Amino acid sequence: MIRTESILDLATVASGQSHADALQGSIDLAQTAEKAGYQRIWYAEHHNMNSIASSSPAVLIAAVAAKTESITLGSGGVMLPNHAPLTVAEQFGTLANLYPDRIELGLGRAPGTDQATMRALRRDPRSSDSFPQDVQELRGYLSDESLIKGINAIPGRGTHVPLYILGSSLFGAQLAAALGLPYAFASHFAPDALRDAIAVYREQFQPSEQLDKPYAFAAMNVIASESEEDAQQQYFATRRNMVRRFLSRGGHHLTDDEAEILMDTPQGRQVQNMFRHTAVGTVAQVREQIAQFGEYSTADELIVAHQSLKVPDRLRSVELTAEATGLTA
Repeated sequence: MIRTESILDLATVASGQSHADALQGSIDLAQTAEKAGYQRIWYAEHHNMNSIASSSPAVLIAAVAAKTESITLGSGGVMLPNHAPLTVAEQFGTLANLYPDRIELGLGRAPGTDQATMRALRRDPRSSDSFPQDVQELRGYLSDESLIKGINAIPGRGTHVPLYILGSSLFGAQLAAALGLPYAFASHFAPDALRDAIAVYREQFQPSEQLDKPYAFAAMNVIASESEEDAQQQYFATRRNMVRRFLSRGGHHLTDDEAEILMDTPQGRQVQNMFRHTAVGTVAQVREQIAQFGEYSTADELIVAHQSLKVPDRLRSVELTAEATGLTA
């Protein structure tokens, strides 16, 4: 069984939920995961999406860290081109000082949003081109000596917050390998290049102070329930919500009926393909599906995204998946 001790949390906002409900759900999930034996949770930066409340990973990490005891918390990831590297170093340096040995920093180069929102974030579309340099600058701020003389992250300097490169293409794999950093592939929504990216990462890996050999994560969606029928019903609702999330346009929020109709269109099927790597079912079924995906992915560790729309279902999925993967007796 592939090592499965990590969770990706999007602070999902279900129909009828408030943002406060979703954020409290993330706190509840972290507490449940810590009790179940998980080792880490990452929060993903997304903007201007009605169904995702994790737009500020650093703030969410601080809130969750205050309500948990030992579980490692990080970003999966901070979309670095949206931010100045110094600002990110100060934020995560602050967290590392408040919660020593519990903070990680995953970095991505995608905007995590649409073109109009990129402009609202004051992001230059060309900023992705400087992502490798920005990662190096950020790593310098968190080390003992900044790459830019006279400019230090305070707090942040000397914290050596562990960095991870996130990606869904060969670019991220090559960068992680060149910098000697762990690599996490976003196969929970971008499944196509998973195996090629991990192969390239392993072939090109160069050891660093942080990591002496390659270490790759693959992401997988999970919906675990006591019954197969209930898990499948949750899965259908989640896919419908995913179609709604990606195909809503012009401020129009698709109804359930509209989303169901679109699920059978070419665009809807394309969105559903993003959900290809998903374990759905009972403890025994999820155990088998995770084992199969682990072998297929060739990754060292699996990070799971519990995709049930309702918080109680998500918490139960956390517990049952821990049972399926041997985290709990």
